[in-house]
Amino acid sequence: MKPGCFRSFFAFLCIVFQLAGCGRKPDEKLHHDSPRLTLKVTVRDVTFHSAALGRDMQYRVITPRDIAVGKKLPAVYLLHGGNGDFRDWSNSSDVARYAERGLILVMPDGDFSYYTNSAGRPADRYEDYIVKDLISDAEGKFPIAPYRQSRAIAGISMGGFGAVTQALKHPQLFAYAGGISAALDVPSRRLTIRRIRQWLRYRSIFGPLGSQTRRENDPFLLALSADPSSTPYLFIGCGEEESFLATNRKFAGILARRHFQYELHVIPGAHNWTQWNEQLPAMFQSLFEHIQP
Repeated sequence: MKPGCFRSFFAFLCIVFQLAGCGRKPDEKLHHDSPRLTLKVTVRDVTFHSAALGRDMQYRVITPRDIAVGKKLPAVYLLHGGNGDFRDWSNSSDVARYAERGLILVMPDGDFSYYTNSAGRPADRYEDYIVKDLISDAEGKFPIAPYRQSRAIAGISMGGFGAVTQALKHPQLFAYAGGISAALDVPSRRLTIRRIRQWLRYRSIFGPLGSQTRRENDPFLLALSADPSSTPYLFIGCGEEESFLATNRKFAGILARRHFQYELHVIPGAHNWTQWNEQLPAMFQSLFEHIQP
């Protein structure tokens, strides 16, 4: 195929996928909702207007059932993976048990956004939605301590990317960040015919290869330029049987060379909730050691 024909064909594909829609819309989510709660916690779903996105968004909050009047608790913001939603953490893991220990769990809806201010869709400012709108709304509605040392962020897969990236970009907001099976290499992934639809979705978020958005949201570049002394403590977890293992080990190597405070946990398992749920005891033990009530 001649270069001019290839460019035309590629442009056609981009238009097709843009018209088809690269992300899910809230009304397309038909997930069965059955949160795994304990007797000592309560759950509440919130709908609020995000100024960054210009539309209403949902998030789920799990709190201890009994909170003393006037008491403020630390919070962890839990980001779901691709094709998930704000119900995933509560429905697919035993995370609710950690709220019993005096934590507030905040689980936002992030669509298929990589929690990034989109390069191709100016209205999709998902980074601003998390670090500005969500935190402000949650701290206004729930007894959350509004301090860096009491605030953590964590996620799985796409959410792991979001948690690590936002912790590196906004170290003043978080004392702790956890990335489990984090898709840390997404901004640097190149086009392959086998995964052209997936790549086009990434391109709508991060722009073309070499774009400013890709550079600003590349965890490897961020780790090379961040100040290790002021960066949140990082928990990196991955399964032995998943394709992200090499990427996460490479990222941990940068953290080690630059003397970040971090830990790497590699356990048996694949890219699924079975492995992610088994990472939670270690992650929350570490989290409780590095945040303050």
